[in-house]
Amino acid sequence: MAFKTFPFSDEQLKDIVGKYQTPFHIYDEKSIRQNARHLLDLFSWNQGFKEYFAVKATPNPFILKILKAEGFGADCSSLPELILSEEVGVVGEEIMFSSNDTPANEYIKARKLGATINLDDITHISFLEECCGVPDLISIRYNPGKLRIGSFIMGKPEEVKFGFTKDQIFEGLKILRLKGAKRFGLHTFIASNELNPQYFVDTAEMMFDLALEVKDKLSIKVEFVNLSGGIGIPYKPDEEAVDLRYVSDGIKKCYNRMIKPNGLDPLAIFMECGRAITGPYGYLVSRVLHIKDIYKKHAGLDANMANLMRPGMYGAYNHITVIGKENKPHDHVYDVTGSICEPIDRFAIDRPLPEIEIGDIFVIHDTGAHGHSMGFNYNGKLRSAELLLRENGEVVQIRRAETVEDYFATLNFKGLKDFQV
Repeated sequence: MAFKTFPFSDEQLKDIVGKYQTPFHIYDEKSIRQNARHLLDLFSWNQGFKEYFAVKATPNPFILKILKAEGFGADCSSLPELILSEEVGVVGEEIMFSSNDTPANEYIKARKLGATINLDDITHISFLEECCGVPDLISIRYNPGKLRIGSFIMGKPEEVKFGFTKDQIFEGLKILRLKGAKRFGLHTFIASNELNPQYFVDTAEMMFDLALEVKDKLSIKVEFVNLSGGIGIPYKPDEEAVDLRYVSDGIKKCYNRMIKPNGLDPLAIFMECGRAITGPYGYLVSRVLHIKDIYKKHAGLDANMANLMRPGMYGAYNHITVIGKENKPHDHVYDVTGSICEPIDRFAIDRPLPEIEIGDIFVIHDTGAHGHSMGFNYNGKLRSAELLLRENGEVVQIRRAETVEDYFATLNFKGLKDFQV
């Protein structure tokens, strides 16, 4: 039986569960730091390389502060994400602000912080100019349409809402130059959770081609190409992690062949990885509340889809370890479920596991990105705490669990008394 490991012993986890009420997400600081350093080291050959951590993946200021210390910037897509970045001292061009259907107040905040604004649509040029002016440095997002095959989440690029067409790239750059922009970058994002390393090399080649075409047609030398994120992680024990050295070496070869001989060197390469940075180093810890045996067996947890949406939303796989039973035969089959009154509230369907008992502790792996951040309050469910396993072995709470008072905080019960029906 294939299995995954975690950074604490069974006894350590039992101690943590004794102190902090389940469910909770817990993140491994040491592994996150090591992973961050590995990425930066692999791309150190590129002058100006920058990783902007996708804040949406794990929007917690403690995680952002750790990554800032490792040299990361922040990829933000909303006002709260901009404020989170500001609170940990990530400001100016350390922020890449990429959003869509963007309200004016978010552009205004991004400009106030000095962030690099990455426009998603050609009509946003005039909107940006009207609300806060066109900055000296601007980036635009490219949607290649049928030129590229998208991932299972992003789908066909020509059918998603993001980015400029190729013709709009050239038109938009001309307009921006006329409106006073002096520095330019190009961005693309067309994959999510992609495990094929060649995909990212091909994306770099596509963007280098575009940068060269912009130089030839418009005499604009772009400062950077932003390859965004989309690097997947091996959710299943038998899957292979993306070979980032292969990606780096492949992009370097394209750079030396395309950029250096054609007058674009130095051209900075940016990335916006989220899942690939923190995803494998987060765990959702939960207890078994009920065992139900009807037409099939169900192991009901105190966690639910509000704590981890991915399996229910996408039918995706997250590995599960039952603490203390790792080496027992996985000779029982369960649906692992939560308490939301929707049939998709499942962490696993027909999953072989050891025999489960009420009170068993489950560790659901690879929840360090798009886990807690995608939580919600449907059915009145409250979002869980987030914990951090420090490098010295200490465990600290970096977000408390929601309370019933939090859930009702935006309601006006006082006004209800005078409300006539």
